[in-house]
Amino acid sequence: MESKILIVDDDKEIRKLISVYLENEGMQTKQAESAIVALKLLENIDFDLIILDIMMPEMDGIEACMQIRQERNMPIIMLSAKSEDIDKIQGLASGADDYLSKPFNPLELIARVKSQLRRYKKYNNDKDNNQTLIEIGDLKVNTDTRQVSVRGKDVRLTPKEFDILELLARNKGIVMSIGKIYEAVWKEDFFKSDNTVMVHITKIRDKLEEDPKHPIYIKTVWGVGYKI
Repeated sequence: MESKILIVDDDKEIRKLISVYLENEGMQTKQAESAIVALKLLENIDFDLIILDIMMPEMDGIEACMQIRQERNMPIIMLSAKSEDIDKIQGLASGADDYLSKPFNPLELIARVKSQLRRYKKYNNDKDNNQTLIEIGDLKVNTDTRQVSVRGKDVRLTPKEFDILELLARNKGIVMSIGKIYEAVWKEDFFKSDNTVMVHITKIRDKLEEDPKHPIYIKTVWGVGYKI
């Protein structure tokens, strides 16, 4: 089945360029010139991945991403003409799975799209996992349905947040370095200056912990990494 990709950017030429490259790879695309239009499309169409520009009029990509994450779990790749770290942090913290600065190499974007789709479909279609329910105290992680609950309440995590939590839960008691977490989840080489994992851990704690500043599930082992 062809993957359905939603391309959201107020620049018509960029939308067309991305669409051509994706469709040449056998994917279906739909274009939206604004976040408002994109949100309306999402009401009627189930997309497998969204490419979302940050800098747009009316509603920017950050706000749109946060609204999408309230209901949907498909991968989101953010695009921005800015390259500063703070923009990357804001994009990831809002629930995005990946980030690419403009101008970008279309082939790199295609590679990232394929990587996100493989991971997303693997976790949603693989029913042969040898352990589908991990319970740690009041925390329950269902690796089959990718559902999480804590203290009896459902918790909605982004795909990357879930991948990190699952990795730590499956390795309960083992300290995982930031580099190891990044390479296991993102399947890319880790660079010491990259704080992507830290941003995601913070967001997971905000959703799981009663007091995120004093977490009981994801512990920081200073100078080493994290563990459950």
